[in-house]
Amino acid sequence: MDSFVHIDPETQDLLFRTARTANTFSTEPVTEEQVRALYDLIRWAPTSMNTQPLRMVLALSPQSRKRLLSHMSEGNRAKTASAPLVAILAADINFHEHLPRLVPYNPNAKDNFIDEEKREKFARNQAWLQAGYFILGVRSLGLAAGPMSGFNAGGVDADLLAGTTLRSFVVVNIGKPGENAWMDRLPRLDYEEVVTTL
Repeated sequence: MDSFVHIDPETQDLLFRTARTANTFSTEPVTEEQVRALYDLIRWAPTSMNTQPLRMVLALSPQSRKRLLSHMSEGNRAKTASAPLVAILAADINFHEHLPRLVPYNPNAKDNFIDEEKREKFARNQAWLQAGYFILGVRSLGLAAGPMSGFNAGGVDADLLAGTTLRSFVVVNIGKPGENAWMDRLPRLDYEEVVTTL
């Protein structure tokens, strides 16, 4: 093993090389203990200024799942209906209210986010970063993730997130993969196409 590799190749495969987006799921439930273990992993990953704007809204009840399905694009509806667990990932646009506790070395950190438009843009950017950690966290627990941006976020916000400061940006189906869960692996860009040296 190369000296710069600090986790074994099997773990790398689990998180990256062989990991796939699941399109079907088994009926095995995802437990609250698993969700708590997931969050206990991803909460340690970095965000700018330790702002942590990501919020996870779990559509657990049949009523909330039905309401969510009405906002999903047609191609995503069936797999969302059958997934053991569905998480709406949202950015809290009032994340700055927690900064006195999260950034104790800078008592004035909250003052950097008085402008609401600037604050929402920042929250969304950092929450997307955390969504990447979320997917890796799901995979690290031996579960599969099916992230989807094909849904009416405005509809979800007005319906399921009404009266909150949360703004949805991705829906993730979670569970053990089911039958025919995987599409064929799609190509990836090569190193030379992505990396530029200045």
